[in-house]
Amino acid sequence: MRLAATETVEAGSILAKAIYNDKGQVLLREGVKLAEKMIGRLQGMGISYIYIRDCRTEDIQYKDPLPAKMRKEAIQTIESVFRQVEEDQNLTGSLVIEKASKRFSEIIRQLIGEVRGNKELLTILSNVYTYDHYIFTHSLNVTLYSLAIGMKIKMPPKELETLGLGAILHDVGKIKVPADILMKPGRLTAEEFEEIKKHPGDGFELLKGVQTIPLIVAHCAFQHHERINGSGYPRGLQGEQIHDYGKIIAVADVFDAVTSNRIYRQAMLPHEGLEILYAGAGTLFEAKLIEAFRQAVAIYPVGITIELNDGRKGVVCRQNAGLSDRPVIRILEDNGSVTNPYEVDLRTELNTVITGCDTTFVKQ
Repeated sequence: MRLAATETVEAGSILAKAIYNDKGQVLLREGVKLAEKMIGRLQGMGISYIYIRDCRTEDIQYKDPLPAKMRKEAIQTIESVFRQVEEDQNLTGSLVIEKASKRFSEIIRQLIGEVRGNKELLTILSNVYTYDHYIFTHSLNVTLYSLAIGMKIKMPPKELETLGLGAILHDVGKIKVPADILMKPGRLTAEEFEEIKKHPGDGFELLKGVQTIPLIVAHCAFQHHERINGSGYPRGLQGEQIHDYGKIIAVADVFDAVTSNRIYRQAMLPHEGLEILYAGAGTLFEAKLIEAFRQAVAIYPVGITIELNDGRKGVVCRQNAGLSDRPVIRILEDNGSVTNPYEVDLRTELNTVITGCDTTFVKQ
Protein backbone atom coordinates (compact mmCIF):
# COMPACT_ATOMS: atom_id res chain seq x y z
CA MET A 1 0.00 0.00 0.00
CA ARG A 2 0.99 3.60 -0.52
CA LEU A 3 -0.16 6.77 1.20
CA ALA A 4 -1.53 9.24 -1.34
CA ALA A 5 -3.13 12.67 -1.31
CA THR A 6 -6.81 12.25 -2.23
CA GLU A 7 -6.53 15.12 -4.71
CA THR A 8 -4.05 13.06 -6.76
CA VAL A 9 -5.90 9.71 -6.68
CA GLU A 10 -7.39 8.60 -9.99
CA ALA A 11 -10.76 6.91 -10.46
CA GLY A 12 -10.34 3.14 -10.54
CA SER A 13 -7.71 3.07 -7.78
CA ILE A 14 -8.25 0.45 -5.07
CA LEU A 15 -8.57 1.54 -1.44
CA ALA A 16 -5.99 -0.37 0.64
CA LYS A 17 -7.22 0.68 4.10
CA ALA A 18 -10.79 1.32 5.16
CA ILE A 19 -12.00 4.82 6.02
CA TYR A 20 -13.71 5.13 9.42
CA ASN A 21 -15.73 7.72 11.26
CA ASP A 22 -14.91 8.64 14.86
CA LYS A 23 -17.29 5.97 16.18
CA GLY A 24 -15.27 3.23 14.49
CA GLN A 25 -17.84 2.62 11.76
CA VAL A 26 -16.57 1.85 8.27
CA LEU A 27 -17.48 4.52 5.73
CA LEU A 28 -15.56 2.95 2.83
CA ARG A 29 -14.30 -0.60 3.07
CA GLU A 30 -10.87 -1.84 2.11
CA GLY A 31 -10.70 -3.17 -1.47
CA VAL A 32 -13.35 -0.89 -2.94
CA LYS A 33 -12.64 0.53 -6.39
CA LEU A 34 -12.84 4.30 -6.08
CA ALA A 35 -15.15 6.10 -8.48
CA GLU A 36 -14.68 9.78 -9.19
CA LYS A 37 -17.69 10.66 -7.01
CA MET A 38 -16.25 8.68 -4.08
CA ILE A 39 -12.95 10.54 -4.33
CA GLY A 40 -14.85 13.82 -4.39
CA ARG A 41 -16.80 12.76 -1.30
CA LEU A 42 -13.59 11.95 0.56
CA GLN A 43 -12.19 15.35 -0.28
CA GLY A 44 -15.45 16.96 0.82
CA MET A 45 -15.23 15.17 4.18
CA GLY A 46 -11.75 16.58 4.69
CA ILE A 47 -9.88 13.32 4.13
CA SER A 48 -6.49 14.57 2.96
CA TYR A 49 -4.68 11.25 2.53
CA ILE A 50 -5.69 7.63 1.92
CA TYR A 51 -3.93 4.32 1.43
CA ILE A 52 -4.08 2.96 -2.12
CA ARG A 53 -3.08 -0.46 -3.43
CA ASP A 54 0.06 -0.56 -5.51
CA CYS A 55 1.49 -3.73 -7.02
CA ARG A 56 5.06 -2.97 -5.95
CA THR A 57 4.16 -2.23 -2.33
CA GLU A 58 1.35 -4.75 -1.82
CA ASP A 59 3.07 -6.34 1.19
CA ILE A 60 3.65 -3.04 3.01
CA GLN A 61 0.99 -2.63 5.70
CA TYR A 62 0.13 0.24 8.05
CA LYS A 63 -0.57 -1.00 11.57
CA ASP A 64 -2.87 0.93 13.90
CA PRO A 65 -1.31 1.58 17.33
CA LEU A 66 -4.49 0.37 19.06
CA PRO A 67 -6.82 -2.56 18.43
CA ALA A 68 -9.97 -1.26 16.75
CA LYS A 69 -12.17 -2.39 19.66
CA MET A 70 -10.03 -0.57 22.24
CA ARG A 71 -9.98 2.64 20.19
CA LYS A 72 -13.75 2.54 19.76
CA GLU A 73 -14.44 1.87 23.45
CA ALA A 74 -12.05 4.61 24.57
CA ILE A 75 -13.63 7.23 22.29
CA GLN A 76 -17.14 6.15 23.30
CA THR A 77 -16.23 6.54 26.99
CA ILE A 78 -14.77 10.01 26.42
CA GLU A 79 -17.83 11.05 24.41
CA SER A 80 -20.32 9.63 26.92
CA VAL A 81 -18.74 11.43 29.87
CA PHE A 82 -18.25 14.73 28.05
CA ARG A 83 -21.86 14.63 26.82
CA GLN A 84 -23.19 14.01 30.33
CA VAL A 85 -21.15 16.90 31.69
CA GLU A 86 -22.37 19.10 28.85
CA GLU A 87 -26.00 18.34 29.66
CA ASP A 88 -25.63 19.42 33.28
CA GLN A 89 -22.77 21.86 33.72
CA ASN A 90 -23.88 23.30 37.04
CA LEU A 91 -23.53 21.10 40.12
CA THR A 92 -23.12 17.56 38.85
CA GLY A 93 -20.42 17.85 36.15
CA SER A 94 -17.65 16.99 38.60
CA LEU A 95 -19.78 14.13 39.96
CA VAL A 96 -20.14 12.68 36.45
CA ILE A 97 -16.36 12.63 36.03
CA GLU A 98 -15.91 11.30 39.56
CA LYS A 99 -18.14 8.33 38.74
CA ALA A 100 -16.27 7.77 35.47
CA SER A 101 -12.77 8.17 36.91
CA LYS A 102 -12.32 4.46 37.55
CA ARG A 103 -13.17 3.70 33.91
CA PHE A 104 -10.80 6.43 32.72
CA SER A 105 -8.01 4.94 34.87
CA GLU A 106 -8.67 1.51 33.35
CA ILE A 107 -8.46 3.00 29.84
CA ILE A 108 -5.16 4.73 30.67
CA ARG A 109 -3.65 1.48 31.97
CA GLN A 110 -4.76 -0.32 28.80
CA LEU A 111 -3.25 2.40 26.63
CA ILE A 112 0.02 2.26 28.57
CA GLY A 113 0.13 -1.48 28.00
CA GLU A 114 -0.45 -1.08 24.26
CA VAL A 115 2.13 1.69 23.82
CA ARG A 116 4.70 -0.13 25.95
CA GLY A 117 4.08 -3.43 24.19
CA ASN A 118 4.38 -1.94 20.71
CA LYS A 119 8.03 -2.23 19.70
CA GLU A 120 7.50 0.01 16.68
CA LEU A 121 7.34 3.80 16.65
CA LEU A 122 3.92 5.20 17.46
CA THR A 123 1.97 6.04 14.30
CA ILE A 124 -1.39 7.77 14.46
CA LEU A 125 -2.67 8.67 11.01
CA SER A 126 -5.66 10.79 11.92
CA ASN A 127 -6.25 11.55 8.27
CA VAL A 128 -7.74 8.09 7.63
CA TYR A 129 -10.61 9.00 9.96
CA THR A 130 -13.41 11.50 9.52
CA TYR A 131 -14.86 13.21 12.55
CA ASP A 132 -18.29 14.40 13.53
CA HIS A 133 -16.84 15.54 16.85
CA TYR A 134 -13.08 16.07 16.70
CA ILE A 135 -12.64 16.69 20.42
CA PHE A 136 -13.15 13.03 21.45
CA THR A 137 -10.64 11.51 19.03
CA HIS A 138 -8.24 14.38 19.74
CA SER A 139 -8.39 13.59 23.47
CA LEU A 140 -7.43 9.97 22.79
CA ASN A 141 -4.61 10.87 20.38
CA VAL A 142 -3.15 13.45 22.75
CA THR A 143 -3.19 10.80 25.49
CA LEU A 144 -1.27 8.33 23.33
CA TYR A 145 1.31 10.95 22.34
CA SER A 146 1.70 12.15 25.92
CA LEU A 147 2.20 8.59 27.19
CA ALA A 148 4.80 7.97 24.46
CA ILE A 149 6.75 11.05 25.61
CA GLY A 150 6.38 10.04 29.26
CA MET A 151 7.73 6.57 28.56
CA LYS A 152 10.64 7.94 26.55
CA ILE A 153 11.73 10.17 29.45
CA LYS A 154 11.26 7.18 31.80
CA MET A 155 8.46 8.48 34.00
CA PRO A 156 7.50 6.12 36.89
CA PRO A 157 4.31 4.08 36.31
CA LYS A 158 2.14 6.04 38.78
CA GLU A 159 3.18 9.38 37.28
CA LEU A 160 2.51 7.99 33.81
CA GLU A 161 -1.07 7.10 34.81
CA THR A 162 -1.63 10.60 36.20
CA LEU A 163 -0.21 12.15 33.03
CA GLY A 164 -2.58 9.96 31.00
CA LEU A 165 -5.58 11.14 33.03
CA GLY A 166 -4.52 14.75 32.56
CA ALA A 167 -4.18 14.21 28.82
CA ILE A 168 -7.48 12.42 28.29
CA LEU A 169 -9.33 15.18 30.20
CA HIS A 170 -7.25 18.17 29.05
CA ASP A 171 -9.97 19.53 26.72
CA VAL A 172 -13.03 18.85 28.87
CA GLY A 173 -13.53 22.62 29.24
CA LYS A 174 -14.40 22.85 25.54
CA ILE A 175 -17.85 21.47 26.30
CA LYS A 176 -18.73 25.04 27.39
CA VAL A 177 -17.58 26.59 24.10
CA PRO A 178 -20.55 27.27 21.77
CA ALA A 179 -20.63 24.72 18.94
CA ASP A 180 -20.82 27.39 16.26
CA ILE A 181 -17.45 28.72 17.44
CA LEU A 182 -15.84 25.33 17.99
CA MET A 183 -16.86 24.09 14.53
CA LYS A 184 -16.50 27.38 12.64
CA PRO A 185 -14.96 26.72 9.19
CA GLY A 186 -13.35 30.15 8.85
CA ARG A 187 -11.05 32.38 10.89
CA LEU A 188 -12.27 33.22 14.39
CA THR A 189 -13.00 36.81 15.34
CA ALA A 190 -11.16 38.31 18.32
CA GLU A 191 -14.29 37.86 20.43
CA GLU A 192 -14.68 34.22 19.38
CA PHE A 193 -11.05 33.48 20.20
CA GLU A 194 -11.58 34.97 23.65
CA GLU A 195 -14.38 32.42 24.12
CA ILE A 196 -12.04 29.60 23.06
CA LYS A 197 -9.40 30.83 25.51
CA LYS A 198 -11.80 30.24 28.42
CA HIS A 199 -11.73 26.45 28.06
CA PRO A 200 -8.56 25.76 30.10
CA GLY A 201 -10.03 27.66 33.06
CA ASP A 202 -13.41 26.00 32.65
CA GLY A 203 -11.73 22.60 32.57
CA PHE A 204 -9.79 23.41 35.74
CA GLU A 205 -12.89 24.54 37.60
CA LEU A 206 -14.68 21.34 36.61
CA LEU A 207 -11.85 18.95 37.46
CA LYS A 208 -10.57 20.49 40.70
CA GLY A 209 -13.76 19.34 42.41
CA VAL A 210 -13.33 15.70 41.43
CA GLN A 211 -12.32 13.80 44.57
CA THR A 212 -11.17 10.62 42.83
CA ILE A 213 -8.41 12.12 40.65
CA PRO A 214 -5.24 14.01 41.65
CA LEU A 215 -5.47 17.82 41.62
CA ILE A 216 -2.63 17.96 39.07
CA VAL A 217 -5.07 16.52 36.50
CA ALA A 218 -7.04 19.74 36.79
CA HIS A 219 -3.84 21.73 36.26
CA CYS A 220 -3.19 19.76 33.05
CA ALA A 221 -6.43 21.21 31.69
CA PHE A 222 -5.43 24.66 33.01
CA GLN A 223 -1.89 24.66 31.58
CA HIS A 224 -1.89 22.85 28.22
CA HIS A 225 -1.99 26.17 26.31
CA GLU A 226 0.73 27.82 28.39
CA ARG A 227 4.14 28.30 26.71
CA ILE A 228 7.54 28.44 28.40
CA ASN A 229 8.24 32.00 27.16
CA GLY A 230 5.03 33.28 28.74
CA SER A 231 3.15 33.78 25.46
CA GLY A 232 0.46 31.19 26.19
CA TYR A 233 -2.92 31.42 27.93
CA PRO A 234 -4.90 31.73 30.14
CA ARG A 235 -2.33 33.01 32.71
CA GLY A 236 0.85 33.62 30.71
CA LEU A 237 2.89 31.24 32.86
CA GLN A 238 6.61 30.85 32.12
CA GLY A 239 9.24 28.14 32.43
CA GLU A 240 9.13 26.35 35.76
CA GLN A 241 5.75 27.87 36.58
CA ILE A 242 4.31 25.29 34.18
CA HIS A 243 4.11 21.71 35.45
CA ASP A 244 5.99 19.08 33.45
CA TYR A 245 2.69 17.36 32.61
CA GLY A 246 1.36 20.59 31.14
CA LYS A 247 4.50 20.95 29.02
CA ILE A 248 4.20 17.38 27.72
CA ILE A 249 0.51 17.68 26.88
CA ALA A 250 1.21 20.99 25.10
CA VAL A 251 3.59 19.23 22.69
CA ALA A 252 1.13 16.37 22.08
CA ASP A 253 -1.82 18.74 21.70
CA VAL A 254 -0.17 20.92 19.02
CA PHE A 255 1.14 17.96 17.04
CA ASP A 256 -2.24 16.23 16.91
CA ALA A 257 -4.02 19.49 16.10
CA VAL A 258 -1.88 20.22 13.03
CA THR A 259 -1.76 16.62 11.75
CA SER A 260 -5.52 16.01 12.00
CA ASN A 261 -8.26 16.92 9.54
CA ARG A 262 -10.12 20.00 10.73
CA ILE A 263 -13.14 21.72 9.30
CA TYR A 264 -11.06 24.82 8.52
CA ARG A 265 -7.87 23.26 7.09
CA GLN A 266 -6.23 20.11 5.76
CA ALA A 267 -4.02 17.88 7.87
CA MET A 268 -0.26 18.26 7.77
CA LEU A 269 1.93 15.20 7.39
CA PRO A 270 3.79 14.08 10.53
CA HIS A 271 7.19 15.47 9.49
CA GLU A 272 5.54 18.84 8.84
CA GLY A 273 3.96 18.73 12.29
CA LEU A 274 7.35 18.03 13.84
CA GLU A 275 8.78 21.07 12.05
CA ILE A 276 6.09 23.19 13.74
CA LEU A 277 7.22 21.87 17.12
CA TYR A 278 10.92 22.40 16.42
CA ALA A 279 10.20 25.97 15.33
CA GLY A 280 9.03 26.56 18.91
CA ALA A 281 11.78 24.55 20.66
CA GLY A 282 13.24 26.51 23.57
CA THR A 283 10.66 29.28 23.29
CA LEU A 284 7.22 27.69 23.22
CA PHE A 285 8.09 24.09 24.12
CA GLU A 286 10.91 22.37 25.99
CA ALA A 287 13.44 21.07 23.47
CA LYS A 288 14.06 17.85 25.44
CA LEU A 289 10.36 16.96 25.22
CA ILE A 290 10.28 17.53 21.47
CA GLU A 291 13.35 15.31 21.13
CA ALA A 292 11.69 12.59 23.23
CA PHE A 293 8.61 12.90 21.04
CA ARG A 294 10.71 12.60 17.87
CA GLN A 295 12.27 9.38 19.16
CA ALA A 296 8.89 7.84 20.05
CA VAL A 297 6.69 8.76 17.08
CA ALA A 298 6.95 7.76 13.40
CA ILE A 299 7.61 10.97 11.50
CA TYR A 300 7.56 9.23 8.11
CA PRO A 301 4.68 6.72 8.38
CA VAL A 302 4.78 3.35 6.66
CA GLY A 303 3.54 3.69 3.09
CA ILE A 304 4.56 7.28 2.48
CA THR A 305 6.67 8.03 -0.61
CA ILE A 306 9.89 9.90 0.14
CA GLU A 307 12.74 11.43 -1.85
CA LEU A 308 16.40 10.99 -0.88
CA ASN A 309 19.32 13.39 -1.24
CA ASP A 310 20.87 11.21 -3.97
CA GLY A 311 17.82 11.43 -6.24
CA ARG A 312 16.28 8.08 -5.38
CA LYS A 313 12.59 7.77 -4.50
CA GLY A 314 10.84 5.02 -2.57
CA VAL A 315 8.24 4.03 0.00
CA VAL A 316 8.77 3.67 3.76
CA CYS A 317 8.34 -0.03 4.49
CA ARG A 318 9.56 -0.36 8.11
CA GLN A 319 10.51 1.80 11.06
CA ASN A 320 13.69 1.75 13.14
CA ALA A 321 13.00 2.06 16.87
CA GLY A 322 14.18 5.39 18.28
CA LEU A 323 15.17 6.67 14.84
CA SER A 324 12.05 8.30 13.46
CA ASP A 325 13.93 10.04 10.64
CA ARG A 326 15.89 6.91 9.63
CA PRO A 327 13.33 4.31 8.42
CA VAL A 328 13.80 1.47 5.93
CA ILE A 329 12.94 2.53 2.37
CA ARG A 330 11.89 0.39 -0.60
CA ILE A 331 13.48 2.15 -3.55
CA LEU A 332 11.24 2.33 -6.65
CA GLU A 333 12.91 5.06 -8.71
CA ASP A 334 16.49 6.14 -9.28
CA ASN A 335 16.79 9.72 -10.57
CA GLY A 336 13.48 9.50 -12.39
CA SER A 337 13.98 6.02 -13.81
CA VAL A 338 11.91 3.06 -12.59
CA THR A 339 14.11 0.42 -11.00
CA ASN A 340 13.67 -3.09 -9.65
CA PRO A 341 12.60 -2.57 -6.01
CA TYR A 342 15.24 -2.98 -3.32
CA GLU A 343 15.52 -1.84 0.29
CA VAL A 344 17.75 0.78 1.89
CA ASP A 345 18.11 1.01 5.68
CA LEU A 346 18.83 4.61 6.64
CA ARG A 347 20.03 3.42 10.03
CA THR A 348 23.17 2.14 8.35
CA GLU A 349 23.39 4.37 5.24
CA LEU A 350 24.43 7.43 7.21
CA ASN A 351 25.18 9.65 4.21
CA THR A 352 21.67 9.21 2.84
CA VAL A 353 18.92 11.50 4.16
CA ILE A 354 15.26 12.16 3.38
CA THR A 355 14.81 15.49 1.61
CA GLY A 356 11.05 15.45 0.95
CA CYS A 357 7.79 13.57 0.64
CA ASP A 358 5.65 12.97 -2.43
CA THR A 359 2.01 12.02 -1.95
CA THR A 360 1.17 12.10 -5.66
CA PHE A 361 -0.25 8.75 -6.73
CA VAL A 362 0.19 7.43 -10.24
CA LYS A 363 -1.34 4.00 -10.97
CA GLN A 364 1.19 1.40 -12.11
